[in-house]
Amino acid sequence: MNGMRRRRGTAVVAAGAGLTLLLAACSGGGDEGGGDAEGTANETDCSAYEEYGDLSGKTVSVYTSIVDPESEEQINSYQPFVDCTGVEIDYEGSREFEAQLPVRLTAGNPPDIAYVPQPGFLKSLVADFPDQVVPAPQSVIDNATEFYTEEWVNYGTVDGTLYATPLGANVKSFVWYSPLAFEDAGYEIPTTWDELMDLSQQIVDDGGVPWCAGIESGDATGWPATDWLEDVVLRTAGADVYDQWVNHEIPFNDPQIVEALGTVGEILKNDEYVNGGLGNVQSIATAAWNESANGIPDGTCWLHRAANFYQANWDESLEVAEDGDVYAFYLPGVSEDDKPLLGAGEFVTAFSDRPEVEAFQAFLSSPEWANSKASVTAQGWFSANNGLDPELIKSPIDKLAFELLTSDEYTFRFDGSDQMPGAVGTGSFWTEMTAWVANDKSDEDVLSAIEASWPTS
Repeated sequence: MNGMRRRRGTAVVAAGAGLTLLLAACSGGGDEGGGDAEGTANETDCSAYEEYGDLSGKTVSVYTSIVDPESEEQINSYQPFVDCTGVEIDYEGSREFEAQLPVRLTAGNPPDIAYVPQPGFLKSLVADFPDQVVPAPQSVIDNATEFYTEEWVNYGTVDGTLYATPLGANVKSFVWYSPLAFEDAGYEIPTTWDELMDLSQQIVDDGGVPWCAGIESGDATGWPATDWLEDVVLRTAGADVYDQWVNHEIPFNDPQIVEALGTVGEILKNDEYVNGGLGNVQSIATAAWNESANGIPDGTCWLHRAANFYQANWDESLEVAEDGDVYAFYLPGVSEDDKPLLGAGEFVTAFSDRPEVEAFQAFLSSPEWANSKASVTAQGWFSANNGLDPELIKSPIDKLAFELLTSDEYTFRFDGSDQMPGAVGTGSFWTEMTAWVANDKSDEDVLSAIEASWPTS
């Protein structure tokens, strides 16, 4: 059969604390399935998977925060690996992932693979459970070196050892707008920060409210405001200072960070500039993040800073395209040549070194998986893997994000709060930025309070 094996995939669903799905490959000889349409449709070219060997009868457990509806696409992306190796993937998605993973490790019940969404969380896992987090095997190191930039490899590295490789990625340095409204008003996309501010003022002069924003997100309220500050630190202070700030090599309330927060305030604390269709400055704290840009299509606001994945929140009737109802442009730097880029993603971390686990971890770091995932995903996903075929990315804004992420013109940095200790990154940083808009707490007091919360060890 020229390196071809035919298998038919099935899915079994069971209820639990999260959603657990089991993918099983059914092998056979000849034209198994009796020539049925499903068996023919699921034929897979297994030549790229021969290196993993026959894993029939083996099971790999995966634990992640990726739940419905995105979990279905995630599971479907494993199908070629399942088809060609015979392995079973036991997938569990949980909204309590970050709280429960350390509990499972403490109890001695780790998953084989976990998708860790923050480098800071990865560092804490390695520090707290050094005997359970497994360093990446050579096959994974080779893939990481070949298919990812040094920056992305470093984000999965702790004390010089590679533990985790990137899974998905996103770009946060975007401003959503309406191309149709811009054309009607004669507005042009700004290419520098000053042009962005000039555009904001022009919208005010024309009788509009330029910006809409919301940082309410349940228990995670405040996180969208941290993205604002991180993006602006990259622009006003630069990538080197950003790294020093994130790693606490300079205080959280360093004067350069105070300046950056003041720059954010020129938009988010400006009564003329916010909060289109939602209220005053204080309304930013209570406006739901996933609904806060709803005013763009109807003209009650014009601009909304959010990542490429915000597209999932638009009404299905809206076309997301460069000449469509809504789209996004790059959040400009100080000059046209200054092109910092803020983003994030998840990392594949192993807690077992069994051969089938290593094989699956290697698959997830390969172009084969990236292309499989892109093929089954409608929008909101791409990878930093340089072997990803951009033609497989279906969403225009995801294609743009991938282009920026893989361009040498842009300087990428990972989300700062995701790299900080949990007490800060998902704690005081969120709550203090909320107080900054809700209570008009001063720039200096907000940053000093976060600095005081930084763990001493």
